[in-house]
Amino acid sequence: MSIAIDSKKCTGCGRCAAVCPGSLIKKGDDGKCYVKYPKDCWGCSSCIKECKFGAISLYLGADIGGMGSQLSVTTEGDLVHWNIEKTDGTVETIEINRKESNKY
Repeated sequence: MSIAIDSKKCTGCGRCAAVCPGSLIKKGDDGKCYVKYPKDCWGCSSCIKECKFGAISLYLGADIGGMGSQLSVTTEGDLVHWNIEKTDGTVETIEINRKESNKY
């Protein structure tokens, strides 16, 4: 698995680089983050959860989302939106309320 960083959405805050366990995310000369060795990405999704701007997405394998689909995360207060953008352009969103996520 690997991630993709959208330079248009990246603000260069560096939070993703700080949490990457493989130290694979670096800052470029433009101050934006990028993945230095995409093939070495573990797919842990730590960076995706840390990015508050929806700039990072995880490529989903055929077994969990379809070839070429990408998962990104955005937050809105206590709500976390897991957005799955499929290859046909449709987007499926899973919404989780952090205050209620461990309720059961």
